[in-house]
Amino acid sequence: MLDHGGEVLELMLPGDDLVALRSVLDAHFAPCDALIARDAIRLPDLFVSDMDSTIIGQECIDELADFAGLKDQVSAITERAMRGEIAFAEALCERVALLAGLEEGAIDTCLAERIAPVPGARTLVATLRHRGCRTVLVTGGFHHFADPVAERIGFDRVVGNRLAVSDARLTGALSGPIADAGAKERVLREERDALGRNALAMAAGDGANDIPMLRAADYGFACRAKPAAREAANGWIERGDMTAILKLLGVPERDWVAG
Repeated sequence: MLDHGGEVLELMLPGDDLVALRSVLDAHFAPCDALIARDAIRLPDLFVSDMDSTIIGQECIDELADFAGLKDQVSAITERAMRGEIAFAEALCERVALLAGLEEGAIDTCLAERIAPVPGARTLVATLRHRGCRTVLVTGGFHHFADPVAERIGFDRVVGNRLAVSDARLTGALSGPIADAGAKERVLREERDALGRNALAMAAGDGANDIPMLRAADYGFACRAKPAAREAANGWIERGDMTAILKLLGVPERDWVAG
């Protein structure tokens, strides 16, 4: 059937058993890119995305820790947090504390040498914005990374954590409130409410910290995600790049906007 159906296969089925439909898709098409919706699929009015391992291919704090010779220690904590084995705030504070004394300039070097958008991210965001969609990058990572990434890709707003700095070195602490899973969900709900009652929200993420946001969105995409995040989502990207979302939304490639 896929040999004759083009790149996107759209199925309209009776009933409302999303769990059963997911299991059938997994059994016959995995790995695949998919979106399950109860109503006709349309372009979102709002797109809220995680950053690390979703919009970019790296975990920024792990790469930064490598400059301090602490990557293995920090990466182990990151992995446990993404699987939901340790509370995000606790994991974040543990990792940041390990970076105390690192020169702030290491962040610029890390950005230039190691941080890059995943394929299709710029085109996805540029096309959505061209269609009038508001785009927000919300991350449990840091503004030091997220602000330049958002500018490079074209997001309208950035929400994240702030690293405390003194004498051009990281103090090992955070400045201000922690942007955690609750903050991600809150940003999505507030942004959607501001757009009006009928606004449709789409979210993308990959880890446990993204689950409340993915569940709150009308379309929640788990992008090469951990099992818990995938289970919470009604969409997933496992084969294509981020432009697969545009295909699933019904935007023909001729209408994509290069980022």
